[in-house]
Amino acid sequence: MESQKKQRVLSAIQPTSVPTLGNYIGALRNWKKMSTDYDCAYAVADLHAITVRQDPKELKRQSMQMFAILMAIGLDPEKSVVFVQSHVETHTQLAWLLNCYTQFGEAARMTQFKEKSQKHADNINVGLFAYPVLMAADILLYQPHYVPIGADQKQHLEIARNIAERFNGIYGNTFTLPEPFIGEVGARVMSLQDPTRKMSKSDANPKASVSILDTPDMIVKKFKSAVTDSDSFVRYAEDKAGINNLMSIFSACTGQSYEQIEADFSGKGYGDFKLAVAEAVIEELRPLQAGFDHLMKDGAYLKQCAQFGAQKARKISQRTLDKCMKKIGFWIV
Repeated sequence: MESQKKQRVLSAIQPTSVPTLGNYIGALRNWKKMSTDYDCAYAVADLHAITVRQDPKELKRQSMQMFAILMAIGLDPEKSVVFVQSHVETHTQLAWLLNCYTQFGEAARMTQFKEKSQKHADNINVGLFAYPVLMAADILLYQPHYVPIGADQKQHLEIARNIAERFNGIYGNTFTLPEPFIGEVGARVMSLQDPTRKMSKSDANPKASVSILDTPDMIVKKFKSAVTDSDSFVRYAEDKAGINNLMSIFSACTGQSYEQIEADFSGKGYGDFKLAVAEAVIEELRPLQAGFDHLMKDGAYLKQCAQFGAQKARKISQRTLDKCMKKIGFWIV
């Protein structure tokens, strides 16, 4: 009996900074698990990064680094499509076509355009405005059934669906309408200095977030300085945001329940617990960091993997682009 074809999931990450522990626990760690049950495509979204001015050398280094991170978390390039966006020219080709099927008003309403326009008032470029259309092309090219998204990306998936519905309405069924991915959700990791806010890689306070490439010493120092409260008992409670956050991280890294954690640290102070959380994080990240270091030292192999991923992505996405262009009426030779 022929096995049922897996549904496709697509996800992408920008290479502008190293992911935090929150990014890893909340999303990246689940990408490998998803690849078992779904036909997955994962991209380093480097084209999106240049809506803000980038240092050329840094952009190249960060793109290689992010691709190595995706490999290091355990994504198998034979089972999944793992690629760098700019290596696959179909993304920009479809983006131009979709620009012509996107209304100015719906693009102007995008929240991120408004926010980034205020933040980068000296560089309000057309790319910043058209960013959601390129993201729609990223998605629709691969005909995915699902796209994992955060709350801040809900609008982007909605506009991708709107563009696809408009195109399908004019030319007939062309694009799959993707749904938001509702799967296993990782722990929500909060700032170590302000546990009422989500851990962010853009936080101005370096002690607030843990990078997945931080050294063991750096991780220990950050957790030792983590904000807690005046109590001294390791227990989960509404008024203990700092300890709740540390318990959540420890649970995510060890698999222990809050009840087990409370029992194990009964009679121990916050200092002991902070050190234990740091050590659990170090052990959780150790295989990833080892794999990353190995890949970054073997540039030829990393390039080979990127070329292989681009080839697979191009083969899938070219079919969609050709179909789209034929329906519009382009002369295909």
